[in-house]
Amino acid sequence: MLQVQLDTTGANPSIALGVLILSVVSVVLSLTIAVVLIRGYRRGPAHRGMLWLAVGLIFLITVPEVLRVGLPTATNIGNVGRSVLVSGCELLGLGTILWTVYRGGMQ
Repeated sequence: MLQVQLDTTGANPSIALGVLILSVVSVVLSLTIAVVLIRGYRRGPAHRGMLWLAVGLIFLITVPEVLRVGLPTATNIGNVGRSVLVSGCELLGLGTILWTVYRGGMQ
């Protein structure tokens, strides 16, 4: 039988596990949507906007979620540094999506 030891700081372990599960679900869903968009891009050169939407979505959801969980686990980056990196990725994702919609030629 597999036993998982969960150690949390300042929160109930079941809440921490729930947050982790929701983060994983968020990443899986965003990657699934990105795969669908990339398949749309592969249909032809007229669908280039689909690729940029996939990139924007990955920077908006996937990368920030991985950073939120991975940075505190793997590095000593503080809350401020993590917030700056996460917000920067989210802004990059939003900017990419807006650029695609308004100037990138969603066809």
